[in-house]
Amino acid sequence: MPHRKPGFETRAIHAGGAPDPTTGARVTPIYQTTAYVFDSTDHAASLFNLQTYGYIYSRLTNPTVAALEERIASLEGGRGATAAASGHAAQLMALFPLMSPGDEVVVSNKLYGGSVTQFSRTFKKFGWQAIFVDADDPENFRHAATEKTKAFFVESLANPGGVITDLEAVARVAEGVGVPLIVDNTMATPYLCRPIDYGATLVCHSTTKFLSGHGTAMGGAIVDSGSFDWSATPGRFPSLAEPEPAYHGLRFHETFGDLAFTIYGHAISLRDLGATMAPMNAFLTMTGIETLALRMERHCANAQKVAEFLAAHAAVAWVNYAGLPGNKYHALAARYLPKGAGSVFTFGVKGGYEAGVKIVEGVELISHLANIGDVRSLIIHPASTTHRQLSDDQRVTAGAGPDVLRLSVGLESVDDIIADLAQALAKLG
Repeated sequence: MPHRKPGFETRAIHAGGAPDPTTGARVTPIYQTTAYVFDSTDHAASLFNLQTYGYIYSRLTNPTVAALEERIASLEGGRGATAAASGHAAQLMALFPLMSPGDEVVVSNKLYGGSVTQFSRTFKKFGWQAIFVDADDPENFRHAATEKTKAFFVESLANPGGVITDLEAVARVAEGVGVPLIVDNTMATPYLCRPIDYGATLVCHSTTKFLSGHGTAMGGAIVDSGSFDWSATPGRFPSLAEPEPAYHGLRFHETFGDLAFTIYGHAISLRDLGATMAPMNAFLTMTGIETLALRMERHCANAQKVAEFLAAHAAVAWVNYAGLPGNKYHALAARYLPKGAGSVFTFGVKGGYEAGVKIVEGVELISHLANIGDVRSLIIHPASTTHRQLSDDQRVTAGAGPDVLRLSVGLESVDDIIADLAQALAKLG
């Protein structure tokens, strides 16, 4: 459509999904193959030298996965994308081109519990140091940055605490320090928030959640804005700016410009880390994205009504949902998530830990499991599950204290969701 920019819903259905050139299939096929036939030895050599675009081996790229990458990049307003096997794999691959042993990344202390563990413990084995700061004050990132800092990392809408980050303010600090801002946009999705529009360099997703939307496919993705100058500070990002021995001294940024990070993600990160998305999971995720706009509208509408019900219930001690007028992050929600404050939030019932356990065990329609972003409503007690690995202080900071229940509001009839919570609350007496 050269005469106009297609809308979000149109791109969610069509981006990356042209009819198959061989069969005419309208839906992108599942290319369930490990490797691809070369036209000649010269063709093979040019592919391996990164002189020609094409398919070599499905660990590096695959036509089904490539279609998904194009779709997610389009929705996020990015230059390119790299799909991965999971959201945690995406976070690893986002940092891998930037970090060397001894380097630091400044991270919000309000993150998904598994991410806190990944940053604070697992990444230490690579010699990477995570410096955690309170993201409510963007200046904390500036104060924590050193000459070893290679990136800032935040969640646009934090899991499970519902914290909304002032992305523009943190992006300005990152620009002043000369490092990229990486934003995990899993909870918001590009339908509610596009971090690149507010200055983010890279956007990560666990596509397992809302993008896939049906609890059927694991996956992750990194979207590159294409706007960061990896060569601006000599020696700071050697993987992208300096000669790469494995490709005869090729310099990724010099050679590929605004696609440098994305090409590196396939040519190096996927080649050596092997965190490849399966074609079947890419197919399922593409299918899910086709209805993302419709689903997120209903997710948010249902969540708003459920949050209002809980906030008015006598047995509920508190509700933390940015869609409620009295919430600390209500103003930031209006700014960064004007279409809705998402569908995942936390609440606590009077009686603390024990009462919370009774709610989890008392619901009948809502499923008790460790996931979010499903069409089904889900509930969990983070302190004993998703955030169990953290210290007591870390759990409280992340919004997962002992009395916290996390609710992922699904697409059922909202009256049925409310009725299920009401009967579970009634069991408390």
